[in-house]
Amino acid sequence: MIERTGKIRRRLLLWLVWTMSLSVILAGCTSDAQTIGYNAPKARVAQKAIRFTGEESKAIPYVYTTGRDLSLTFNGMADRATMKRLLDELDKYHLKATFFLPGMRVAEEPELAREIASRGHEIENNTLNQLDLTKLPYEQIDSEIKLGKEVIQKKLGITTRYVRTKSGEFTDDIRLAASENGQSAVISSSLFLHNWQSESESQKIHYLRKYINRGGIIAMDTEENKQLLENIALLARLAEDVGYQFVPLQKLIESGGERKPLQEIAGFDAAKVNTDYRHATYRVFTKQETNKKQVALSFDDWGTDQTITKILDILDKYHVQATFFLRADGVEKNPNLARAIAEAGHDVANHSYSHPVVTKVSPEQLQQEIVKAHQIITEAIQEKPTMYFRPPTGVFDENTLRVIGATGYHTVTDFDVDPSDYLKTKTPDEIVQAILEQTQNGSVILLHLLDDIHTIEALPIVIEKLRSRGYTFVKMSEMFGP
Repeated sequence: MIERTGKIRRRLLLWLVWTMSLSVILAGCTSDAQTIGYNAPKARVAQKAIRFTGEESKAIPYVYTTGRDLSLTFNGMADRATMKRLLDELDKYHLKATFFLPGMRVAEEPELAREIASRGHEIENNTLNQLDLTKLPYEQIDSEIKLGKEVIQKKLGITTRYVRTKSGEFTDDIRLAASENGQSAVISSSLFLHNWQSESESQKIHYLRKYINRGGIIAMDTEENKQLLENIALLARLAEDVGYQFVPLQKLIESGGERKPLQEIAGFDAAKVNTDYRHATYRVFTKQETNKKQVALSFDDWGTDQTITKILDILDKYHVQATFFLRADGVEKNPNLARAIAEAGHDVANHSYSHPVVTKVSPEQLQQEIVKAHQIITEAIQEKPTMYFRPPTGVFDENTLRVIGATGYHTVTDFDVDPSDYLKTKTPDEIVQAILEQTQNGSVILLHLLDDIHTIEALPIVIEKLRSRGYTFVKMSEMFGP
């Protein structure tokens, strides 16, 4: 009986919402009531069959920014008790979020929706009924977005700027309909967090820290996700650990920029596949032969914001600039972090796409690895990278050097100081001691960006002790030239 009453109530609400929307449309048509009542529905159907021909709304899965901000967003509006607990938990951690609310739920419980807004959170459009818009014809997509927006406007006095489908998926038709209805962007997410299964606390932390990214958009469904409060506590803790903050979506988007397409960036084609490599030129640097007491810090591979941002902060604190050889399959997933490295003034160079041992792949595969990495890094940092290539594992031979040089990467770099910091068993003291024992004038010190190793703890000590011995730090591009 209760279930049936709920269905009847929802049908009545749907009828009211449609009536409200129709009255807005009809109000501007004509003053003849008989003509309105007869002709308006036909005119509406004919109009909505026409697909919008203007520019599509933007599609935003994350925001391009090097600022230390990201957004926490929620879909739907669960029952009152759940929403109250959720709002209280957000207050507990001083977090401001963005709620994508379905028009039908706003019509059902406008007071609850108003409380969300009164607590300082953003309200945006989750369509009218949270239907799967990817499977609907254009006119129905348009109607769902339009009515969702209208209900929120009428009940809350809020004009939405963004729309999100229930799943976060979108099509060109959804972007067109969003634009037609004044929604400047269709928002998806960098992480849509579903229910945990049997993960331990440690496993949850290791998973979530991958998504505490500059410009990230984290999403949860208030009805589907049964661990909302636990997730908020974990996310707040991880963001605080790396010095990032959650901000409302509008603020995040306004702080972001537009990325130029790859082909518009000078130097995007500086690396090319070139099968004629027999006479290619190259140079190899391991260290600089010099009387100057200067050394270069270099970092290989990739990691999370939790690791790399801390390394950047240490380098900034000590006014040290270094050379970063980036693994591009990581950059591809998190371009903002690569851009942050470049903006800090460090060399950003090439460490391949997927980290193969270069002597164990074909020349064609090796060149594709280098060129693909070059393009991904170039687009991420929005400028030509330092044209240095460091072979993964430091292994190479004369043939692979020619293959590398033929791509346009004529400088291949190695290192002479290797503390094996990539080993999780290496303690900070062991890393420091190995560096101090091996470092000479002109040394190139190899370190890593990997998570869960002890480089972060060792790095400040290394810098202080080497400086106490009279060493200065330079980028490899300063040590060896372009």
